[in-house]
Amino acid sequence: MEFNKLHEKWLNQHLQKRTGERRGRLKRGHKHAEIMFLQKVWWPLHGNFDNLHPEYEVLDWRGRPFFIDFAWLPGHIKIALEVKGYGPHVQTMDRQRYCDELNRETFLQGMGFRVLSIPFDDVISRPELTISLLRVLFSHYLLGEKESGSDNSMERNILLLAIHLNRPIRPIDVVEEFNMNRRTAVKHLQTLCSKGRLRPLLGGNATRVSRYELVRNFSDDLMW
Repeated sequence: MEFNKLHEKWLNQHLQKRTGERRGRLKRGHKHAEIMFLQKVWWPLHGNFDNLHPEYEVLDWRGRPFFIDFAWLPGHIKIALEVKGYGPHVQTMDRQRYCDELNRETFLQGMGFRVLSIPFDDVISRPELTISLLRVLFSHYLLGEKESGSDNSMERNILLLAIHLNRPIRPIDVVEEFNMNRRTAVKHLQTLCSKGRLRPLLGGNATRVSRYELVRNFSDDLMW
């Protein structure tokens, strides 16, 4: 229910800001596939629609407008998301349309966008896979911004590992991933705790720290 209410509010806000063809394109283009992507993937991943723009207009190299399904624009990050069904993007596409689509993607890359193509079949049948893939990719962008100005690349890599594991991280995970001794691994984990990035968890006997979890508000800022 919360998704439906906030989705309607978000969509109406964008409709109110648009006129002419930009408004018409949003009404025509934001349909079943796009809504399913938001409901099954974006909402579980982020829980909001902040900085997400539906049917985002871009002028191509000829000065002609085309529209991206979604543009996510938090800060300096520019990510274009296209939800692609097999039929319109493979079965019924002729050679010219295929070339035009690839050229648009190249142009978007040149304009500073990271272009992500989302298979609609996976949105419907395997949304958890799409969520996991986007979580890993977004973590590189947002963690990089959060950690900008820091020269400690190992701490950043350990945080990325914690995100990828999607569970509390253990010293042995760090030891095996980065080929370091346990004492050094624990030192890095404790440093991340002191910086508010991780939180120590006690083991079964409740006397010794055995795992470390991402601090919720920090991981919220990163991906959710």
